[in-house]
Amino acid sequence: MSEARTVLDDLTQDYRTTLLRFLPRQDEAVREAAYGLGRRAVVSGVNLLDMCRVHHEVFLEVLRDTRPNARLGVAEAASELLLEVLAAYDMTHRGVLDR
Repeated sequence: MSEARTVLDDLTQDYRTTLLRFLPRQDEAVREAAYGLGRRAVVSGVNLLDMCRVHHEVFLEVLRDTRPNARLGVAEAASELLLEVLAAYDMTHRGVLDR
């Protein structure tokens, strides 16, 4: 198994854990953890497309186990969490453009 795959595996597992923590209560501590996860992904060299793929895979796993009447709330919360993760990419992108 390549090192890059291990990073993605770890990131996927951590993303899953973070999303599952976020769903019951969208609290600030989990938002901060999501931003930290995004920073870790950037530093590890995980590109934006791979990060979106991780989100999509985990989101679909969670959605499959969600009651139909709760799916809209899960989708909204998952979108919020993704934005927190992607904020790290945005900050990095802005830093590059400001140079």
